Amino acid sequence: MRSGSNHYASDGQPVADLEHLFEELLDAALDEADQVKDRGRIAGSVGPLRASYRPDLHPDLETATTLYTEIVQRLAPRVDVILFETAPSITAAKAALAAGRTADKPVWLALTVNDSDGSKLRSGEPVAEAAKIVAAADAILINCSMPEAIPAALTAAAQAGKPIGAYANGFTKLEEAFVTGGTTVAALSARQELTPEVYARHVLDWVAHGATIVGGCCEVGPAHIREMARQLIAAGHTIT
Repeated sequence: MRSGSNHYASDGQPVADLEHLFEELLDAALDEADQVKDRGRIAGSVGPLRASYRPDLHPDLETATTLYTEIVQRLAPRVDVILFETAPSITAAKAALAAGRTADKPVWLALTVNDSDGSKLRSGEPVAEAAKIVAAADAILINCSMPEAIPAALTAAAQAGKPIGAYANGFTKLEEAFVTGGTTVAALSARQELTPEVYARHVLDWVAHGATIVGGCCEVGPAHIREMARQLIAAGHTIT
């Protein structure tokens, strides 16, 4: 990715520049995905630009659209879905959607929300407003947020009239100091009480709120996914 811009940690400090390895690393990931493409659809993941949870560090709309588009064009020939993840603001969501539409693939857009108020993005903007603006996406998801915040986010996202879904993280609460750059990723820790059984119960609640696409994000592992699938099937749902 020829961004020509710095890359930042959550505290706003520059991190090692691996831009020269962009194509090599992305192709290596796609090669791995190719080995299991007969088992289902492959989603090409596009993460947040510059730093997770930091809308203040996100590039402007034009710059972000250009950067996202470069990634999309590299992914699109080898994936089934373009999945933008952890969009913290309306600007990020708009740029992602604009870039996604440069390829002839379905575009799923995942927003990250305030852990204390799931009706708001990390930027403080309403999820309902973001959902309406990016209603042209093929699915609107909520990701990398606390499980408890997701029902309110799903209710707001549903106003776009598109398929909705969620995949939460397993972090202890992201304090305001983390989101605004007052601390680093070293301050994050996993929630010990968020067992596979507990996580799966959250997922069933999201399904009750209309979610049809579910999974797991940071600190949610294979055991959580297995239990999630087990409880969904036991409740009479079909997994595709």
